Amino acid sequence: MEQTIPDSLKQTLKKQKYHLIGNHSAVKRCKWLYESIINDRVCYKEKFYGIKSHQCLQMTPSLYYCTQQCLFCWRAQSGDLQVTWNEMELPQLNQPEEIINASVKAQEKILSGYKGHPKVNWRKLTEAYQPKNVAISLTGEPTLYPNINELVRTYRQKEFTIFLVTNGTLPERLTKLTQEPTQLYISLCAPNEQIYKKICRPLIPKAWEYLNESLELLQSFKCRTALRMTLVKDHNMNNIEQYAKLIEKANPTFIEAKAYMHIGFSNLRLGFDNMPQLTEVKTFAEKLSEKTGYTIIDESTDSRVVLLSRKDINSKNIEKQG
Repeated sequence: MEQTIPDSLKQTLKKQKYHLIGNHSAVKRCKWLYESIINDRVCYKEKFYGIKSHQCLQMTPSLYYCTQQCLFCWRAQSGDLQVTWNEMELPQLNQPEEIINASVKAQEKILSGYKGHPKVNWRKLTEAYQPKNVAISLTGEPTLYPNINELVRTYRQKEFTIFLVTNGTLPERLTKLTQEPTQLYISLCAPNEQIYKKICRPLIPKAWEYLNESLELLQSFKCRTALRMTLVKDHNMNNIEQYAKLIEKANPTFIEAKAYMHIGFSNLRLGFDNMPQLTEVKTFAEKLSEKTGYTIIDESTDSRVVLLSRKDINSKNIEKQG
């Protein structure tokens, strides 16, 4: 029998401004969509890569489902809110075309509320109704959606640039990505298996082995690649040499060293003190640079993130997308 997601969880997510799509997808307004249209402030993806914050759509095809229960994740996990479900078992699947059409409509609904705002930038608001980039991340593990390749391909056919974020525990799905995204991220949030099990709390056996397999696969991609490192104070900000060996294995275009943010359901698992300051992130990035040869090329104060790149890439020759 197909499992049913509790209505109490759905209602909580709706209160948190998630726009639920079909059986397993969602869109949520990014803070920086609002900031760009109302206050002319943009997110680090625009600063680093040229992605226009006001034309970026943030979505997930696996809202309730993941192979990990990371301590730092803002998503609702089974056991939160005193409700449980199988996070590995997706329901009857919606097709990519219907997910994409519904995601664009959800974005339009989000934007409709800005028309009466006294500070609205009308040029940006008008442009926002034609989103150009999709961030397939938000919550859950997107590669759990079996049709992830078709989802990426269909977004591409609709002339979107695509940022796809995965935790790397399903390498077989990455090998089947015949349509590459614009930028492929793998989350690397632990330097070794012991720390990985404590902070990422995998739900599948051999998850660390699979992550390492995905890291090895990363350099076979022709698109830009990145390792996203969510840094949690007192948990995963040491063992620089072990991180460096993993980075060498992946040879990504970029590394994003980013502070954990004390938001969402992560409040149930971590304290405010676990959120590092930008100075601490920069110190970590500097040590990482020394061990890997990657160069620090940019940072964002608001998001507490530092961008490192391979030696053959710098801030002047990043191909801007958006």
